[in-house]
Amino acid sequence: MPDRKTRLVTLMLTGLLAGPAFGASKILATSGAGSIEGAAGGGLVPWAVIGGYGSDGEWGAAASLGRVDVDDFRLGTASVLAGVHDRLEVSFAQQTLQVEPLDAVIEQHVYGVKTRVAGHLIYGRLPQLSFGLQHKVNQNPAIATDVLGANSASGTDTYIAASKLYLHALFERDLLLNGTLRYTDANQTGLLGFGNSGGEDPQLVGEASVGLFLNPNWAIGAEYRQKPDRLDAVDEDAWRDVFVAWFPNKRVSVVGAYADLGSIALWDDQQGWYLSVQITN
Repeated sequence: MPDRKTRLVTLMLTGLLAGPAFGASKILATSGAGSIEGAAGGGLVPWAVIGGYGSDGEWGAAASLGRVDVDDFRLGTASVLAGVHDRLEVSFAQQTLQVEPLDAVIEQHVYGVKTRVAGHLIYGRLPQLSFGLQHKVNQNPAIATDVLGANSASGTDTYIAASKLYLHALFERDLLLNGTLRYTDANQTGLLGFGNSGGEDPQLVGEASVGLFLNPNWAIGAEYRQKPDRLDAVDEDAWRDVFVAWFPNKRVSVVGAYADLGSIALWDDQQGWYLSVQITN
């Protein structure tokens, strides 16, 4: 029988494919792709873009499935989002982490909101600037709080992202640059809880993405995500990936990547692949 995550996304995909297009005024690929926390952007990093292809006065929506498969862990993500007037985005993601050496499963829910506050992705000199919140609730906190010494099973990240698409910028190809500053006390994005034995311990961390469009349908690039290292019992490293993205049309996007997640809990050198598929309306 399909699990709850699969049923949720199947229902959303059916609705998106069967329902009318709310709006499709934005240029191909400017809605971003599905991320591990549900917000529109890259696989690891939220961008300033608002999900969906709706522009001013229009709505947009998307549903995605993603999977990260490294040496000792499997992270599956199912997410949905809605974009309103290219100004506001709301999202929900359900993450399921399988810890293979312990035969354990950790589930987390991520509730997100993002608003565009200034600038535009393409037009004008100022990059698009967006402010976002992600409230995360760990559904299986025992490993984080009882074993590793995290302070809490829930927490809220705040971030500001700046994104700009430079047309014909590099070898006559479009170049996307994104930078994100995040204020967070999440351990491994919250999958290992929040804070430490001393209480809440948030830190300002940086994230970045770069993408080069080989043509309107294909892009290559890389991402980097700095993360706080707050647990006394284990080390935490920055995450990075190199990716290939395919946008055959405005309904579908596929992203594949090689990911290096460094140390996670008691296991070092976690490397492997990432894949996500998004359906957009």
